[in-house]
Amino acid sequence: MVRILSPSSSRFQRSLALTRCFPLIRLTHTTMSSKIPKTVSVAVVGVGLVGSEFVRQLQALQPPHPFRLISLSSSKATVFNPDGIPPSTDWRALLRASSDPVADLQRQLAPLVRSDNAVVFVDNTAAVSVAETYPALLRAGVHVVTPNKKAFSGSQKLYDQIVAASREGGAKFLHEATVGAGLPVLSTLKDLVATGDKVTRIEGVFSGTLSYIFNEFSTGSADGPSFSTVVRIARDKGYTEPHPADDLNGADVARKLTILTRLVPTPNQQQQLPDGYASVPTLSLIPPTLALSSVPTGDAFLNALQAHDSHFGTLRAEAAHGGGAVLRYVGVIDIDSENGSISVKASLERYPNTHPFATSLGGSDNVIMFHTKRYGPRPLIVQGAGAGAAVTAMGVLSDVLKLA
Repeated sequence: MVRILSPSSSRFQRSLALTRCFPLIRLTHTTMSSKIPKTVSVAVVGVGLVGSEFVRQLQALQPPHPFRLISLSSSKATVFNPDGIPPSTDWRALLRASSDPVADLQRQLAPLVRSDNAVVFVDNTAAVSVAETYPALLRAGVHVVTPNKKAFSGSQKLYDQIVAASREGGAKFLHEATVGAGLPVLSTLKDLVATGDKVTRIEGVFSGTLSYIFNEFSTGSADGPSFSTVVRIARDKGYTEPHPADDLNGADVARKLTILTRLVPTPNQQQQLPDGYASVPTLSLIPPTLALSSVPTGDAFLNALQAHDSHFGTLRAEAAHGGGAVLRYVGVIDIDSENGSISVKASLERYPNTHPFATSLGGSDNVIMFHTKRYGPRPLIVQGAGAGAAVTAMGVLSDVLKLA
């Protein structure tokens, strides 16, 4: 039942008196409602497949939201507007018409950092030169979000500079998409470590390209298409780099292992991989006679690879013999909690037909297994599409959303 009080009633007068005694209640509400909302200014470098898709996803966010796109840079030109580039604008046309060279974004972005405006630098390139700018940006209070693996898998010196600059400037560096594209691989590992779990082993199929190749080539049977045929199909589908040797050398897996290793705290962490991915023992699938110098083009490499099909065919037959196993190119990190040492390798391994690496993979999927003290009997598994512009851009955008 709703009761309406008359202004002359004693209960109404007592209520009015109480309101006069506590004016701060209404004042607090007024103050909160008039607070200026925080904005997040986004500067994007690299507008290729991933960069363009990131911009599309950012502009597709449903309002209200705090993000405004203020800068776009290609390898040739820059568009910069601190007040924001409207979502309805044809940004590609703006870049084509721009005569402004690639700018010193640190100089342009640093003055925009305020308590009511966060600034995030989104690097969608794979350039070492861009990665080397992270320390200066972070020191200036500019957050960094990127799928660029170079900064986090290169020298320990650069990585240490990034960590120190982040602390000094109070800015974050987020790089979920450097491992597993949009899959929650780094965030899962960070959560395990932050909550006190002891990680003992991480193993996985980290390369979408090599996942596809061995899913098609090694199915548990001694028969199937030749290795060179599968690699050629993978290239035609756009799963490999233009020169397939850039995938078959295993360097991409080694970089991802380095990134993960640096998130696992150990007493002598800085001595584990001093040269980054170059310190990881890595099996190259490139036959020694097919050095890049002798086969500089992708087509020439594929033609020459046919001569080595028998070698890979023998490996497949040996794996399938006597009960059946499959070949998978994997990365493995073993952590010895007793002495704090870490063992890392990227190699071609056999797995039984009943193993998740044999039964659950399809296409260019990634799958990562976390063996920990809490997840001892049954490891925690993260699996899904590990390559592609849409899922990679999603991983980048998810990091940007964390800064709001």
